[in-house]
Amino acid sequence: MRQLLTESVVLSLAGGVLGTMLGFIGIRALLTVNTAGLPRIGQDGSLVSIDWRVLLFTLAVSLGTGILFGLIPAIQGSRADLSSTLKESAGRSGTGFRQNKARSLLVVIEVALALVLLIGSALLIRTAVALGRVDTGFDARNVLTMRMSLTGPRFLKSEGVEQMVRDGVERLRSLPGVVAASATCCVPLQGGYGLGFVVAGRPLPPESPSHGGGAWVTISPGYFDVFKIPIKRGRDFNERDTQQSPGVVIINETMARRFWEKGDPLNDRLAIGRAMREFATDPDRQIIGIVGDIRNGGLNNDPGPMMYIPQAQVPDAANALNVGLTPIAWVVRTQVEPHSVSDAVQEQLRKASGLPVSNVRTMSDVVSTSTSQQKFNMWLMTVFGGSALLLAAIGIYGLMAYSVEQRTQEIGIRLALGAPATSVKNMIVRQGMTLTLVGVVVGVGSAYLLSRFVSSFLFGVTATDPLIFVAVPLVLSAVALLAVWLPARRASRIDPIIALRAE
Repeated sequence: MRQLLTESVVLSLAGGVLGTMLGFIGIRALLTVNTAGLPRIGQDGSLVSIDWRVLLFTLAVSLGTGILFGLIPAIQGSRADLSSTLKESAGRSGTGFRQNKARSLLVVIEVALALVLLIGSALLIRTAVALGRVDTGFDARNVLTMRMSLTGPRFLKSEGVEQMVRDGVERLRSLPGVVAASATCCVPLQGGYGLGFVVAGRPLPPESPSHGGGAWVTISPGYFDVFKIPIKRGRDFNERDTQQSPGVVIINETMARRFWEKGDPLNDRLAIGRAMREFATDPDRQIIGIVGDIRNGGLNNDPGPMMYIPQAQVPDAANALNVGLTPIAWVVRTQVEPHSVSDAVQEQLRKASGLPVSNVRTMSDVVSTSTSQQKFNMWLMTVFGGSALLLAAIGIYGLMAYSVEQRTQEIGIRLALGAPATSVKNMIVRQGMTLTLVGVVVGVGSAYLLSRFVSSFLFGVTATDPLIFVAVPLVLSAVALLAVWLPARRASRIDPIIALRAE
């Protein structure tokens, strides 16, 4: 028992050292993926490292594994039934396949766990692919975004903000390479505000203060040009939509379909946010246009109702609240690579406002960030699934190779008595694939039961997607077949004379 424990612990500690090295490399590799939105990782993953507690845990797991999996076979070996062992194989103890029940069980568990992880990673890969094909509703290419915190009493009123925005937009449009420019409270995919609304002249539903709610976005003229959001009906905002002119609003197609199944939205007026005191003085707004939908709440969420308000017509109380909560966002469409005009854009905005900008990013980066969590989950599960697949293949190969080695005399006798090499090969393959199929059945059942726990991370694919639940077991079975075939091929090439002479 001491000898077996020593061997087992040495092997386990060596695996722990190798695993620690691979873990460190793997962490650095995973952190190269866009990790925006993940908590407590620091800038570029600076807070993620391997510390003494991780190393202590690795040491404990390595020692525990070596002791546990060295002690069990040691105890089994010390309690062997010599009579049955000699009957099963005259030359060796534990040579029969039935003696490998514990190892066979471990292989079945390995295959089952590998299948669960592989199905999970396949579902997340399908999700990432589906998110990459989603129509966002806007064109993110060649769009530069940046934020500006408005400080000072002149920005507490809408008029002060509008004057600064108008001056800034004019300066930006005069820059070479700039196609369109605008300012907004809320860049697509980065959140915003939600307000209820009442359609003027329409009876309210029972016990409800409004007809519905939707996203509330303040923009300056040119916003839809920057993002190439099509105006389906009506008109865009222009310089004549000021605080002194009648209130106007533009809605998206989802809102028009949902709340105007019959009738024309362009004939109606909206009272927006009356339940909040900041909007108590806001007049009813005429709907002047309907624009295409964008996936403002995330690529994995369907477009919801949206209301666009000209920056010049934001109530002063609401403007003061917005300025205190959210920096204004500048959005610029360029003919060239966006970052190539970033310095010039920032300089012009500094002249227009006297304030610096921050968080300078392209809209393509914003889109990538919005899916970073799903991509990170996908890569993480892919690493786990690939590792599990490799371990399952090694487990199957190791068990069958060990079985062939232990059954060398038996196989030699079979061949000496005239058994074809193909029958020996098929026998080994059949035994190995039997274990694999049992593991596959257990794994598919487990994955089916556990799939509901990952459903909230999925998009464009169901948690029980038939294609994945068929393709992944086939791939795992193919890998297992290769792992079984190698020792089976070796078994079929055993020289019976050498095998018998060795005994």
